[in-house]
Amino acid sequence: MAKIQFSNIKKSFGSADVLKGIDLDIAPGEFLVLVGPSGCGKSTLLRTLAGLESADSGTISIDGKKINDIEPQNRDIAMVFQSYALYPHMTVAENMGFGLKLKNLAAGEITKRVNEISELLQIKHLLDRKPKELSGGQRQRVALGRALSRQTPVILFDEPLSNLDAHLRSQMRLEIKRLHHSSKSTMIYVTHDQMEATTLGDRIAVLKDGVIEQIGTPSEIYHRPKNTFIATFIGSPEMNFLEGAVLEKIPWPEARKADQILGIRPDAFSLNQGPLGAQEVALGDFQVEISENLGGQQMLHGTLSGNNVRILVDSMDNFSMKQTLPLKIDLTKAHLFDKKTGLNQRL
Repeated sequence: MAKIQFSNIKKSFGSADVLKGIDLDIAPGEFLVLVGPSGCGKSTLLRTLAGLESADSGTISIDGKKINDIEPQNRDIAMVFQSYALYPHMTVAENMGFGLKLKNLAAGEITKRVNEISELLQIKHLLDRKPKELSGGQRQRVALGRALSRQTPVILFDEPLSNLDAHLRSQMRLEIKRLHHSSKSTMIYVTHDQMEATTLGDRIAVLKDGVIEQIGTPSEIYHRPKNTFIATFIGSPEMNFLEGAVLEKIPWPEARKADQILGIRPDAFSLNQGPLGAQEVALGDFQVEISENLGGQQMLHGTLSGNNVRILVDSMDNFSMKQTLPLKIDLTKAHLFDKKTGLNQRL
C-alpha cells in the first residue's frame, strides 16, 4: 500500500491550462476514481503520477517521498491502458512476465507469479497464445495480469474498459473490484463513465476544466452534490431542475430568494396517496406524456408546474398518456441550487 499526494499540480499544453492547481490526498490501499467529461484533465493527472507527463509546477509524492524527478521506470507503478498495450510478438505468459524480467527476477519466480495471477484471472489456458488470438475481454485480463504480477504498491487504470461491450464492462468491473479487495495496492482509476465511478470507487474525485469540483464517497457525491454540474454529471438519469411556482411549496427560507432552482432526482419522487410524513411536501400534479419501460422500473416523462420532469416508478404500475399523478417529495432528498453560481444552498 502507498499514500499518494498531489500538491498544487499545474500543467499546460501551449495556451491551454489542463490542470489548475490540483490538491489531492489518496490513502494507502484506497481505490480512487477520477471521473469527468473529456478534456477535464483526469488522464493528464494520472500520467503525471506515472511519469509519462511532467507537471509544470507542484509536488507529487508517494509515502512522503517526492517523485517528480524520478524516471517512470523507477517509480514502482504499474499501469493498465485503454489500448491494452500488449506486445504482439509475445505470448500471454511473456507479456505478463515482461516487467518482472526487467526487474531481473529469477525465471522460476516469474513463472510462479504469472501462474498465480493467470489462475486468479481465469486465463491460465491462454498463456501460450499471442494477443491477436484473444478477444477484447481476454486482452484486458492479460493487461490486468501484467500489472498485478509486478506487485507494485500503486496501480493506475486509464479508461481500461472503454473498448469493451456493455456485458464485458460489467464483468470486468466486478473483476477489478475483486482484485482490489485481494490486493495491497493503492489504485487510481480514470473514466468518463459515472457508472464505473460509482460502482468501483471507495471515493470519487469529479473533475471539470482542470479543477476538482467535488471529492467524496459515491453516496456523498450522489446524495449531496456540491453544484449543478455534479448533480447533472453523477447519476443516470440526471437530476431534474425545477423553477417557478413549485418552489412556493418548499418550506425553506432560501427557496423564497430569487434565482433558486429545486433539484430532485427521478427516483426521489413518490406518489401522494396518503397522509404526508413530517419531512414530506406535496408538489402538485404531474401529467404523464411518455413512458419508457426499463425492466424493473419505468421512466415517466411529463410536466409538473410547467417544468419538464422525469420520474422513476415501479414497472408493475400501469400509467396512461395524459394521466395525472399527484406527487410528493421527502425534503431530505431535495436540493436547492443558486441559479447564478450553481452552488447547492442546502449543504
